[in-house]
Amino acid sequence: MCEVEHSKHSFHNLDAYISLPRLGSLALSPDGNRLVTTLSTLDEDGTKYTSALWEIDPKGQKPARRLTFGEHGESQPVFAANGDLLFNAKRSSKDDAVSEAWLLPAEGGEARAVLTHPAGIGQISVAQHAGSLVIQTQAHSRVQDLEAEAELRKGRKDKKVAAILHTGYPVRFWDHDLGPSVPHFYAAELPEDGSEEKGELKNLTAGIGGELAETSFDVAANGDFLITEWQVAEGRASQASGLMRIDTHTGAKEMLLAPDENYEYTLGKISPDSARLVYVRWNRTTPESAPIPQLWLMDLGSGETHQIAVGWDRWANEVYWVPNGHSLLLVADDNGHAPVFRLQLENDSITALTHYGAHSNIQISPDSRTAYALRASYLYPAEPISIDLMHAHEPLALPAPAPRPQLPGTLEEVTTQVDGASVRAYLALPEGANAQEKAPLLLWIHGGPLGSWNAWSWRWNPWLLVAKGYAVLLPDPALSTGYGQEFIQRGWGRWGFEPFTDLMAITDAAEAREDIDETRTAAMGGSFGGYMANWVAGHTDRFKAIVTHASLWALEGFGKTTDASFYWTREMSPEMIEVNSPHHSVGNIVTPMLVIHGDKDYRVPIGEGLRLWYELQADSGLPQREDGSTDHRFLYFPDENHWILSPQHAKIWYQVVEHFLTEHVLGQDPGELPELLG
Repeated sequence: MCEVEHSKHSFHNLDAYISLPRLGSLALSPDGNRLVTTLSTLDEDGTKYTSALWEIDPKGQKPARRLTFGEHGESQPVFAANGDLLFNAKRSSKDDAVSEAWLLPAEGGEARAVLTHPAGIGQISVAQHAGSLVIQTQAHSRVQDLEAEAELRKGRKDKKVAAILHTGYPVRFWDHDLGPSVPHFYAAELPEDGSEEKGELKNLTAGIGGELAETSFDVAANGDFLITEWQVAEGRASQASGLMRIDTHTGAKEMLLAPDENYEYTLGKISPDSARLVYVRWNRTTPESAPIPQLWLMDLGSGETHQIAVGWDRWANEVYWVPNGHSLLLVADDNGHAPVFRLQLENDSITALTHYGAHSNIQISPDSRTAYALRASYLYPAEPISIDLMHAHEPLALPAPAPRPQLPGTLEEVTTQVDGASVRAYLALPEGANAQEKAPLLLWIHGGPLGSWNAWSWRWNPWLLVAKGYAVLLPDPALSTGYGQEFIQRGWGRWGFEPFTDLMAITDAAEAREDIDETRTAAMGGSFGGYMANWVAGHTDRFKAIVTHASLWALEGFGKTTDASFYWTREMSPEMIEVNSPHHSVGNIVTPMLVIHGDKDYRVPIGEGLRLWYELQADSGLPQREDGSTDHRFLYFPDENHWILSPQHAKIWYQVVEHFLTEHVLGQDPGELPELLG
């Protein structure tokens, strides 16, 4: 039996739902015999999740077993070259405690702390063959050593100084400020076995600014160098990504690919023989041209490059080298899934190895015969699987720390044609929906907009509302990934046009079903989905309610206050911004709207929600009444960001949404709001 059990009523009870355990990353040992994952569970107070490390049998014969039991949890497992397991953990309750790198010996025994840094240990990366380590963590570029780093951090904390003096752009990202410390790379040397001392850290990037902010990196298997994305300032508050090679012995830097007026670059992976690099070349987007990511291969000796996967009309989200060096494994959105594909380098051919679900966190056995991955879909959250790379077998689900939760309904698909384009959606249906017991319909609009409804989401989970009797439609309109470049381009710079007509057409198709009640419907969306919810509200009165989360409202103001304005200015011209901005149609809004926003949202700043809320009250077709009452609602989270992450607030989010829908879609008394709202 697994240690963690599920209730069969997990989607009928919010406390049971937020208590469901959540599987995280994967790590495979160098010999391919051990597979480790993280599992997050709700703490006793019900206010945060704590993760632990679990071992999964790669052969699928033994049940999963728990490896760590720290009070504050463990994360980011990675195997050393000798089979020891490294992970991050904070195992002190002191206020100034930070995460450290811990080592669990391959031969057994107690874990011990082996690396520490005043900012905490961030990402750990191991050179697969050499065994050397590189960590990425935060440091102040003005200080020279770790002692001075610790003193500066202590001084700021003791004096309660949080001020940041910026000298460049950007200044924040998604949910956090950038600065005054910035990411740095350190070469790490572990202490001798049995030593109580911590290992040595050598700063490889002393004196840099924000070049490593929000970047990915990869360490060569021979341990001699790493390659990282490198943010290059371009003037006029713009930046672009290039690829930098850094010597892990000396810190010497070499720009491999610098961005120019046509292209910028993001990282793929270094080959197992440390001789080649796969990377992604992106065209500079313009208001007329959507991004077109292309896979390229570089010979690190000669510097020669050439495109691979030529003619493949999909976007590779993840790239992995097969250890024999002959092929790559790719993950890409594809018609409502995200399969694993194999790219054979010899002839540039691509074959789908899986077909159902969305895959991530791929690990490949050293003999190149088996891959391991996390697979998720709207039928189940992430679960570990093995993929036979030698034979065309169905993937094998491995014994996981937690079983699949039982769903309160079924999942089907809906398709329609719009101006020659095929538009598809998932439809989550409640049990018992039929022509006599029609289900009210909720249109859910995904964010991005360059994305797809193809994987389980804990934040936007349709089954909670399916359990209440709603059908939930999850469409991929124009701009969605997984349907080819033309499908993206048809919505580029035209947010209020093709994406909107696609959404209305797929809603029509769903409402034509005999088990759907077309008289009781609502539209909901977050981020870009919130933008579309706002656009829908101003361009049709077909829905009984609108829920708009972290939404864009007035595009001109949004573009100058979002965290990466330079990207936004490339995407839409001033004329496009004007014609696609939902706020111009506020006078047409006659549908009750639930506005939701977190104050710490830096991608879609709180000003968007505040302006939307004011203009709904003052200028909409359903304004505030003379007695001060209103049909609209504003759910505000002072300490949440673009995503509502804390479990207690996620619970309130769903409670308020359900309350609003019950009143306006079902036309029923919704009862009392959560007591803790006050």
